[in-house]
Amino acid sequence: MKSVVCVVLLLLPVPLLAWDKPVSGYAYLPEQMQAMQDDEFENPGMYTVEEGSALFHAPDYNGRSCAGCHGDNGSRLDPKRIARYPVYSAVHQGPLTLQQRINDCRERQLDEFPLPYDDAELIALETYVRHLARGEKVNVDVSGPLKPWYDSGKALYHTRIGQLDMSCHHCHDRYVDLRLRDQVLNQGHSNAFPAHRLQTGAISSLHGKFRDCYATLRALPYAVGSEEFIALEVYLNARGNGLPIETPGIRR
Repeated sequence: MKSVVCVVLLLLPVPLLAWDKPVSGYAYLPEQMQAMQDDEFENPGMYTVEEGSALFHAPDYNGRSCAGCHGDNGSRLDPKRIARYPVYSAVHQGPLTLQQRINDCRERQLDEFPLPYDDAELIALETYVRHLARGEKVNVDVSGPLKPWYDSGKALYHTRIGQLDMSCHHCHDRYVDLRLRDQVLNQGHSNAFPAHRLQTGAISSLHGKFRDCYATLRALPYAVGSEEFIALEVYLNARGNGLPIETPGIRR
């Protein structure tokens, strides 16, 4: 008579929320990566800041520039206002991301052609402007007209996608502090973006990171600048309210 061996897997209960306050992904980085982010001479994302600065100060064919309105080195930009994006726009009847605001400003004030979402120049300008608010606490107001987009982004964050049938919530809420290959899962906050990704050796917008996450879960991503990804940005930025802006952060 053949013996039968039964294997019992013990599944430990996992809390629905693994954290009670937002902690930046910076806290989950190895010391060497933290040091790289902190040192402006070592942080490769600063090259993009410099590119954005050059674009910010470059005159158009009429001799106008972003600096003409917003001051040399962005001296007339308010870091607190930068930290509030995405904001509600009555003109657009919906959320306006910082990248969209920059694109609109170029089109209206400099008479430039609009650029596609996540164009390299827009990412560089967004990185530069966000860097001007480095250290300012994220403060997205979703108590008013942005609330429907916050709710939509939250729903998408919790929606299972792809062949792995997982959601953002699984990695960044339920399994925080556990390892995925060679890295520890963090809370998935957006305060470091645009960020330099060591995996690609290039700067990544927040929507670019969304696309990477969708690829990881073997899911077909939405387009950058889509209503879905903008709603997700609203939710993620508000979810990280109180965290300091770190742009350009260093991430894997």
